[in-house]
Amino acid sequence: MDKNLYIVRCGEVALKGMNRPYFERILLERLKKALSCYEETEAQWIDGLMIVRVDASIPEDEVIERCVRVFGVASVSAAVEAPKDINEIGRLAGEYMLKAIEEDDIKTFKVKGKRADKSFAIESPEIARQVGGMVLKACKVLNVDVHRPDCILTVDVRREAAYIFRDKVKGFGGLPLGTNGKGLILMSGGIDSPVAAFMMAKRGMSIEAVHFHSYPYTSPRAQKKVEELVGVLAGYMGTVKMHVINLLPIQEEIVKNCPEDETTLHVRRFMMRIAEEIAKKYGCMMLITGEDLGQVASQTAEALVVTDSVVSMPVMRPLIAMDKVDIIDKAREIGTYDISIQPYEDCCTVFLPKHPVTKPKIARIEKSESKLDVDALVEAAVASEEIVEIRP
Repeated sequence: MDKNLYIVRCGEVALKGMNRPYFERILLERLKKALSCYEETEAQWIDGLMIVRVDASIPEDEVIERCVRVFGVASVSAAVEAPKDINEIGRLAGEYMLKAIEEDDIKTFKVKGKRADKSFAIESPEIARQVGGMVLKACKVLNVDVHRPDCILTVDVRREAAYIFRDKVKGFGGLPLGTNGKGLILMSGGIDSPVAAFMMAKRGMSIEAVHFHSYPYTSPRAQKKVEELVGVLAGYMGTVKMHVINLLPIQEEIVKNCPEDETTLHVRRFMMRIAEEIAKKYGCMMLITGEDLGQVASQTAEALVVTDSVVSMPVMRPLIAMDKVDIIDKAREIGTYDISIQPYEDCCTVFLPKHPVTKPKIARIEKSESKLDVDALVEAAVASEEIVEIRP
């Protein structure tokens, strides 16, 4: 079986010192899993790079797309392997560029030599000069332009072999999934929470989700929207377990017994209590939310302090200081934005007060909550849990 070769580079993993072998092993496992849909795929660490070989009948763009979605991957290049002989490198580089000319409108190029193996007799600038000359002989239509070339051809000479490539497709970087514990994301149907989940997964954290609904005030289509969002995230993380909780009984009790301007805050506090119980039950180390400081009334500094006071588990807010425009840009980049803006309301829009409190005091909130049987309401909500496994 003919196979194409790909160079997969790690980013932050390379800085891990004595722990580096562990991170490299997990990253290689994740990469192999991402490519497991292809038969007889090979992947291994060679000279600090992951060298991947995949059936040549599989489109290069498809393979690269799967690779760059693996957290920990910094960049990917489709490449050609050459023996460590300058004449063979030059010959294969010429063939490589002839193919490139057929595929793209390339008129100018330059060669960048990189001698990672210092035992190789020819230094980097001379590698570039000699290979460039051989490419010019093989490709009569090309000219050299060292300032603004249409194509930069890289020759990377390593200990085992030399690699020839022209593009580096950027990955998301970060750390391999599963190297930083497990967290539970409070997942709404909005723009923010999917981005928050993505950002924590990029730091190596495995993710489970909890979603609250208020059926029949919210429609089944609202939950389906959230499942679609989690499905996009599963394309990066693998199968994601989503815990679905009916919040309506709690909301009705809050509306009957608590001041209207506090409604949203009380609902958030119950969400955090329930999420903490779910997290403990399934071995999650922390809660994750998509809150952004000052974005809405429940996300002021005072409101967040009141919200966090009901849980002992750490609460991660990766978007806390981000501009909304930057969050939207990230949502577009990862593919969740178009789903998030679909007009299906979630439970947070049910019983929304006209003038929510923005600077709440814990004492006042706790006094209002004293009218509620908090433990019983939380227990009943957790008992309503349904689990949906979302696969890529």
